[in-house]
Amino acid sequence: MKGQAMREYLKFYIGGQWVDPAESQTMDVVNPATEEVCGKVAAGSAADVDRAVAAARSAFTSWSETSREERVQVLQNILEEYQKRAGDLASALTEEMGAPAALAGGFQVGLGAGHLGTAIELLKGFVFEEQRGATLVVKEPIGVCGLITPWNWPLNQIAVKVFPALASGCTVVLKPSEQSPFTGQIFAEILHAAGVPAGVFNLVQGDGLGVGVPLSSHPGVDMVSFTGSTRAGVEVARNAAPTVKRVTQELGGKGPNIILDDEAFASNVAQGVGDMMGNSGQTCSAPSRMLVPAARMAEAIGIAREAAAAITVGDPQGEFTIGPVVSGAQFEKIQALIQKGVDEGATLVAGGPGRPEGLERGFYVKPTVFADVTNDMTIAREEIFGPVLTILGYDDVDHAVEIANDTEYGLAGYVAGADLAQARAVARRIRAGWVAINGGFDFACPFGGYKKSGNGREWGEFGFHEYLETKGILGYAPDEEDA
Repeated sequence: MKGQAMREYLKFYIGGQWVDPAESQTMDVVNPATEEVCGKVAAGSAADVDRAVAAARSAFTSWSETSREERVQVLQNILEEYQKRAGDLASALTEEMGAPAALAGGFQVGLGAGHLGTAIELLKGFVFEEQRGATLVVKEPIGVCGLITPWNWPLNQIAVKVFPALASGCTVVLKPSEQSPFTGQIFAEILHAAGVPAGVFNLVQGDGLGVGVPLSSHPGVDMVSFTGSTRAGVEVARNAAPTVKRVTQELGGKGPNIILDDEAFASNVAQGVGDMMGNSGQTCSAPSRMLVPAARMAEAIGIAREAAAAITVGDPQGEFTIGPVVSGAQFEKIQALIQKGVDEGATLVAGGPGRPEGLERGFYVKPTVFADVTNDMTIAREEIFGPVLTILGYDDVDHAVEIANDTEYGLAGYVAGADLAQARAVARRIRAGWVAINGGFDFACPFGGYKKSGNGREWGEFGFHEYLETKGILGYAPDEEDA
C-alpha cells in the first residue's frame, strides 16, 4: 500500500494496560500483495504468557460473579466501539492478509459484528440454572481460557471465541495468528475503549512455539480453544493433556459439494465454483470437492471453465474478485499441489501452476479447476487452502454420499438441488458438522467438525456451552414427597 505508514505494535495488552514484552523481539508482517514488510509486532514468550494468565486469573473471580445484565452492557459497549473502528479493521485485513477491500469491509468485518450481536441477544435469555426436582443444575464459567486464532478469517475466529467466553463469565488470553496480527491489536484497542474490566481480556502476540505452546500447556489455563490446521491441533492437544484442561478445536476440512442431477444443475455448478474461490480459497469449510453426475461431467467442465474465467485476480485495493494468498509459504504449498494434480492425471479445466498473467509480484494464485478427479488423488485428499476446485463424478446418489464421506475430515458439506426433499435426505447422510442445502447462512447454527476436523462447537448458544462447566447441587430444595 503506497503511502501507508509502517505499522508497529510493540506492546501487549495485559491486565488492562499496554505493557512492554518481557523480551525485545519482533516479528515482521509481510503484505502478501507486495511481498514487502508492512509492519512489525512484538514477539511474545512464556514470560508474557505467565503475566497474561496471572492477570486473567486475578480478574476471574470478580468477572465470573457479575450479573447477566452487567455482561450484556459490556458487550454492547464493545459493539459500539467495534462499529467505530470498522474501517480500521478492514484496512488492516487488506494489508495483513490480502483480503479485497470489498470483502474486508463487508463480510470479514461484518462477521465479527454479527457474532457479537448474536452473543448479546443469547446472553439476555441464556439459561444458566435449572432446577430438576431437589437438584439444581448450574452452568458456571470454566475459568481462564487460552484462545489461539488463525489468519484466514481473523475477526470471525476471534469473535466466536472471545464473545462467548466473556458472555459466559470467563476471562481470556488471546493469541492471534502472527500472519494477521494487526486486527488482533485493533481488537484489543476496541475492548479497552469499551471499558472491559482489567484482566478480563488479555492479548499476547507471537508464534506457535513462543506463545502457543506455553499458553496451551499452562497450568493456569482451564480451557484452550484453537482454530487452525489439523497438524497444529494435534500438538495443542498434546500440550494440554498433562494438565487435563478442556480443548476445543476447529481444524481442517475437505468439504464435499454434491450437485444433484436436476434442472438447477448448471446454476449450481457455477455457484459452486464461485463459492470455492471466495477469500482466495482460504476457508476451512470451503466446498472444495464438487461431486457431479459422471454422465454430466463434460457439461460441468464447460460451466466451470466459464465460471472460473469470470473470477478476477489482482490488487486487493482494486475491484477484483480475489486477492493474493496470505504468504510465500502458502503460495508454494498451493503451487506444489496444483502440479500434483497435473502429474496425477486430473483434467486441468482452468488456471494451473504459476501466477496469473501480469502479476509478477505478490502471492497470487490462478483460480484453478480440475475435473475427472478420483477420490484417491492427492488434490482430493489434502486440504489445499487456495483457489483450487476438484470435480469428481458419481454414479448415483448413494455413490455421491460414499465419496463425500470418504475423507478424514468432516467440517462442512454442501448439497445443491431443486428437489428439497431429496437434498434434505442427502444432507442427513453427510458426516460433517455443518451441512448447507442450497446455500444459506445462520449465526445461530452450530459450527464444528467430525473426525480430524476437530471437536466442540462454536457459533450461537452452542459456543456458550464450550466455556461452561456443569454443576449439580443435590438437596438444593426439599423433595416434593417431603414437602
